[in-house]
Formats: sequence, C-alpha cells, structure tokens
Amino acid sequence: MTLTAVTDFRPPMPPSNPASLWLRVAAALYDLFPLIALWMLTAGLMLLAVHGNVDVAHPPLAYRVALRLALLAVSAAYFVVSWSRGGQTIGMRAWRLRVVATDGGRLPWPRALLRFVVAVASLAALGLGFIWCLFDRERRGWHDIATQSCLVRL
Repeated sequence: MTLTAVTDFRPPMPPSNPASLWLRVAAALYDLFPLIALWMLTAGLMLLAVHGNVDVAHPPLAYRVALRLALLAVSAAYFVVSWSRGGQTIGMRAWRLRVVATDGGRLPWPRALLRFVVAVASLAALGLGFIWCLFDRERRGWHDIATQSCLVRL
C-alpha cells in the first residue's frame, strides 16, 4: 500500500442544499394526512380482529398495547419504505425534499429503519433531535447523524 492511498482517503461529503428545520416541519405536517388514514385503517382492522368486542372507553390493557404496537409498525413501514425506495414521503414530495446517504446515494432499508427509531427517540426527547438542525453546520438532526444521511432540498 502506498502512502498516497492512505492520504487520499476523505470522508464522504454531505450533499449540498440541506433542508432547514422549517421545511422538515412542513413536510411532517403533510405526512400526518396519509398517516392518519393508515392509523384509522389499522384501528379498524384491530376492531375487526376482536369482532368489535371491546369497550372503547375502557379497552383492556392487551388491546391497548397491541393497538399501539400496530400503529407504530404501520408508521415505521410508511417511513422506512418511503425513505429506502425513493427517498421521499408524500410530504417530502410536496416540499421537494429527499433523504439521501452522505455519499449521495439511496438510503438502504436497515439505515432507514434506524433513522425512524432515532427520529422517534428525538421526538420523545421533546424534539431536541430535530432542533439540533438549527445548531449543526450541515443542518442534520440526530437521525441524520446516526444514519449518515441528509435531508436535502431538490
């Protein structure tokens, strides 16, 4: 191995034109509409699975846990499939945003799943992972940093 091979190594540069926090919020608000529809469908299927035999005012603990897990799984599927297949959710398309890997390529589904998990943790931390975009030089949130990805404006 020559010395030039070692010195030529450069970490991948993030794509130019990173999306601001405000564009992220706008896309997230748009994404609420398809998510609400998916959540309603999921809740309906859960009710169908128990033949409607549940007191919606006081559902049993097992039903509540199963419903929450199903809603989380549907949400994860929506984002992971959108990010790994085309790099965009419906809300991101409206605001011309795309998730890309730091090398400019598509985000593989395991990293898209990790991005979803870290984004949920960022929300649970009172949104600090998203607010981090305001302080990061490349406008990345915790989920971007953890998955070596970037949300860019097209």
